[in-house]
Amino acid sequence: MNTDKKNSGFFTFGVLLAAIVLSGCRAPEMAEEAAPAVGPESRIGSLVEVVSVETVQLEGYGIVGGLRGTGSSECPPRIRQYLEGYILKELPERTINIKQFVDSHDTAVVLVEGSIPGTISKGEYFDVCVFALPGTQTTSLQGGWLYGAELKEARTFGITTKVLANASGPVYIDKIDGKSADKKAGYVLAGGTSTSDYRTNLVLRQPDYKIASTIRNRLNERFGSGTAKAISPSKIEFNVPWKYQRQKERFFSIIRSMYLYNAPEATQERIAEAVGNLVDSSDKHRAEIALEAIGNEVFGQLTAVLGSPDENVRLRAARCILNLGSDRGLDVLRQIAMDANSPYRIEALEAITRSARRNDAAAISRVLLRDDDFDARLAAYEELRRLDDIAIRQRLVGGSFYLETVAQTHKKAVFVSRSGQSRVALFGGPIKCRENIFIRSADGEITLNASPGDKYVSVMRKNPKQPNVVVTSKSSFELDDIIRTLCEEPDNKEHPGLAVSYAEMIAILKQMHDKGAVSAEFHIGPLPEMALNIKK
Repeated sequence: MNTDKKNSGFFTFGVLLAAIVLSGCRAPEMAEEAAPAVGPESRIGSLVEVVSVETVQLEGYGIVGGLRGTGSSECPPRIRQYLEGYILKELPERTINIKQFVDSHDTAVVLVEGSIPGTISKGEYFDVCVFALPGTQTTSLQGGWLYGAELKEARTFGITTKVLANASGPVYIDKIDGKSADKKAGYVLAGGTSTSDYRTNLVLRQPDYKIASTIRNRLNERFGSGTAKAISPSKIEFNVPWKYQRQKERFFSIIRSMYLYNAPEATQERIAEAVGNLVDSSDKHRAEIALEAIGNEVFGQLTAVLGSPDENVRLRAARCILNLGSDRGLDVLRQIAMDANSPYRIEALEAITRSARRNDAAAISRVLLRDDDFDARLAAYEELRRLDDIAIRQRLVGGSFYLETVAQTHKKAVFVSRSGQSRVALFGGPIKCRENIFIRSADGEITLNASPGDKYVSVMRKNPKQPNVVVTSKSSFELDDIIRTLCEEPDNKEHPGLAVSYAEMIAILKQMHDKGAVSAEFHIGPLPEMALNIKK
């Protein structure tokens, strides 16, 4: 967290203002509202607004390099001046002709855009978009690399110096669906990095320091000392506890549902009502949150419904109990996750991996790696990645993406990501290609060829700057070896490659699957949610 009081105050004000402007939140009209009734049955949510920014739109400017003469020298004077200062700041000890660098047709000045949730933590990654500046002669960003960019709140560039994130990485222009993409725009997958921890505030509808102090005390009592701080009669700052870092919205809902006063004489009645709602009402989520907000006192009555015939009730009861720190619901969640016919199995797995002990989470995930349903295997793989488990062997290829081998699974499959961290996951390796193959990229630049009886695959690429020159390398028939031969840098001493981009490589993989060159399932992850709205 940022401990600079001046910056913290400025940022807190900025978050509150952004919440009002960007999210359509209305600041509580404290002077005009009647004071809410405060009594034994008062919930915190009736007294406060949870003020946070749902999404912050970001923008910045940067330079994409590594282009093949498809960039341009055009750049508005104001942006050029900024970029020159940025380059000097980032490379103070390196001698570089900045004008020549920007003017080169192997570089292009780009607009960088992204969006982050207001609850993002410092160091978290997110996807960004890059666009060639409108009106310039840049024709393609394909194969380029965003060297670096500062991202600030949209429409404030040049006004504010508050940097909310940085961005860099290879430009991804999707080729996998065979459509002709506009090459003047692309993504940098997981290219943005947040530079700040964002606080969420509770704002009292009616300022009252005594109530603010009571809420602070309740939160610190429930979630640990230092969770909340009453900084004025109308505002409470709080930190999301570690165990809820992957469940922040759930944590906010729990705060709203908490009673202001812990009344032991009423607790059992409250629990009975919430358990009844969990079993019988249509809004089971609200009942689940209400139970988790009460705390460990719910164990007695809630454990009794772990045997409910309604699987949705069992899931919610077990998840609530596990979030509260007890293993009593772990077996129920494990049974749901293992049930191939259950619509809740992924939810059950996520509940386990978010709240159970690491060994328990890893054990159930490894078992699901052998499931017949690929969605279950994929979910288990994702959870094991987060746990940095030994079942996932990971290798960085070409400095731009990860090649991962997923052990302990018998069904062979290939998964390629198109959002978040760029990666290819090989399930059930080694995956081998057939002996007689011929694959050529859509632009004719890359060719894979193996005739019957050949002992290796010929991997060929035309020199990007000299099309008449063809570079040829050899690979075994194992898919991971082919991928490395395609994508490693030529100067890689362990495994020299042809420096093919991630986007080009996964398009080749899809062709190999479509033509039957690889006997494995092929699964493609979704593109980032943000749209590439080309700037005209």
